[in-house]
Amino acid sequence: MAVRHRLIERTVDDVWAVLADGTRYGDWVVGTSESRPAEGAWPQAGSSIAYTVRLGPWSTTGRTIVRRCEAPGVLELEVDSGRLGTVRIALKVQPWGGNALVTIDEHPLRGPAGKLHNTAVDAVIQLRHRSMLARLADTVENAPRPRTRAA
Repeated sequence: MAVRHRLIERTVDDVWAVLADGTRYGDWVVGTSESRPAEGAWPQAGSSIAYTVRLGPWSTTGRTIVRRCEAPGVLELEVDSGRLGTVRIALKVQPWGGNALVTIDEHPLRGPAGKLHNTAVDAVIQLRHRSMLARLADTVENAPRPRTRAA
């Protein structure tokens, strides 16, 4: 099981706004070039988005299903990559002072990914998480702050 965390210098609500927008999935998920709604209203449990992964001339599609959503702090996803299998990704967002601490926990469930899971695979996942959390932080921290009304 690969677990990593990162402090994002914005509020929990700011982080959740990005996680709750299925069209922004490609902005922070490593390897995903685009995403689009598939079923239901993201991020309600049971809803899903379809995504495309491109590596040079090669591309494939997959689907991510919400298995658990407790806004604004918990989002658990099952990523279905077809023949490669499925993976569970759990995101936890919690306040840390005026900022947000995001923890990601990922492990393979089914298919070849699940059967070949070992500590070497976890090390590769850790590298992916480092990049993914950096992309999430960039996406959130560089988004315009919502305007507040003067009292």
